Amino acid sequence: MKCLFCNGEMEKRKVAYTVNRKGYHLYVEKIPAFVCSRCGEQFFDEKEVGAIQNMLKAFEEKLEQVEMA
Repeated sequence: MKCLFCNGEMEKRKVAYTVNRKGYHLYVEKIPAFVCSRCGEQFFDEKEVGAIQNMLKAFEEKLEQVEMA
């Protein structure tokens, strides 16, 4: 698989994912991703993107419950 940005070779690795959103910072380690050996760009498979989105949704729902209490 080639990188869309620099045409470097993509390698399967586990990476950290970080997001800043709605006043919180979420850091998750060891997410499978393709990483460019040349420029370091990261691409996630649909499965991992879905898992991250589900995690964010669940976290935000719990956060709303805490804020309302």
